[in-house]
Amino acid sequence: MCHYSLACPACGLKQEDDGLTLSCASDHAPALLQTEYEARTFEPLRDVDGIFRYRPWLPVVRTFPGAGRTTVLRSERLCRFLGMPGVRIAFNGYWPERGGFLETGTFKELEAYTVLGRMPENAPVLVVASAGNTAAAFAAVCSRYAVPCLLIIPDTGLDRIKLREDLHPAVRLVVVEGADYADVIALSEETAKWPGFVVEGGVRNVARRDGLGTVMYAAAEETGELPEYYFQAVGSAAGAIGVHEAAKRVRETMSGSAAPLPRLMLSQNAGFAPIHRAWQGRTRAFSPAGGDPDALRDVFADELTNRRPPYAVHSGVFDVLTESGGDVVTVEREAAVAARRVFDNLESIDLEPAAAVAVASLFTAVAEGSVPRDASVLLNITGGGRARMARDHALRQAEPHLRVRVDGSHDAALGAIRALFDVGDAHDEGI
Repeated sequence: MCHYSLACPACGLKQEDDGLTLSCASDHAPALLQTEYEARTFEPLRDVDGIFRYRPWLPVVRTFPGAGRTTVLRSERLCRFLGMPGVRIAFNGYWPERGGFLETGTFKELEAYTVLGRMPENAPVLVVASAGNTAAAFAAVCSRYAVPCLLIIPDTGLDRIKLREDLHPAVRLVVVEGADYADVIALSEETAKWPGFVVEGGVRNVARRDGLGTVMYAAAEETGELPEYYFQAVGSAAGAIGVHEAAKRVRETMSGSAAPLPRLMLSQNAGFAPIHRAWQGRTRAFSPAGGDPDALRDVFADELTNRRPPYAVHSGVFDVLTESGGDVVTVEREAAVAARRVFDNLESIDLEPAAAVAVASLFTAVAEGSVPRDASVLLNITGGGRARMARDHALRQAEPHLRVRVDGSHDAALGAIRALFDVGDAHDEGI
């Protein structure tokens, strides 16, 4: 028997998982499926390193050796700088001296391992849409374990696909010229309609959210409690949703299970902030952000530019912000640049742009008094150490197998991808 089941928060339907299901079969408004685990206690597997130490609360049927996980630490220097003794850093990246060994430099590696661990063996080719970081994670993990995967990214994300090893022949990389994240999502959804392919699903995939939610498990294991505040920069906010769901599981195991959940303190680029704009009205109403190329070009952290985040969907961003008493703020480019410089000076480790946005939002919240200085805070550094990794390892720029353009119709791009990655041939070759 599987150690978990899928549950729909909208209609209550429960079902066994086939490793690929993304939505409820009942006829109702969209809702994010959730996992329900047999384990009712929080007991990490002490003899297992990496993310699979939390296997009792992960929707996986197999594990992979060598997986990393979040390292949670207390920075004396950062605490002194802020005048806050209760700040903990959840570091997701490469920082060997502090236990950070995520080889692609971001917490997207957590979701890659759990998504693959959830899939059945001999599954269809996995189609992954990404702005760059997720593609790097799946490229590395799928290449290491020869898992067939088709990665579709905008041209702006190619620079992030620098790996320690070459892509395995089972992994194919497609770059879409002049596109953004929403464009590649649409193309991936069309591609996955072919027989022999399956879309990874983004936030709809319970494995993605539960993998990212292990950030909170790592914090609870390290400190023995839940933080009062949780800071993270968001694009789709899949990580924030996953962390909130994880916090609810952890809280149920505590003696004071009625204790408040961590307040989600989310941040976005000042120049492109659809979640922030929607949240100001404190309603479920949401209007997708426009695709103004100038607006996208001027943002500090382009990995946060999701035009259609899961805001209004049942158990999505609006619901987790409401349930946690959270908030969303915007961060100017200058503030993010300054925060990254300060963090580097304090800790001697480089930050990814999204992580710098989160750090800047914490600095502002403390300065403005919106977070008490005696509060317990978990700051999610969603990516860092890439510059350090480049010094320690000879990284290889992944070269795309195909470049396409999408100008109104996907037909030409789909035809080119089909010619690139013929499922029948791929299975005949054993990849």
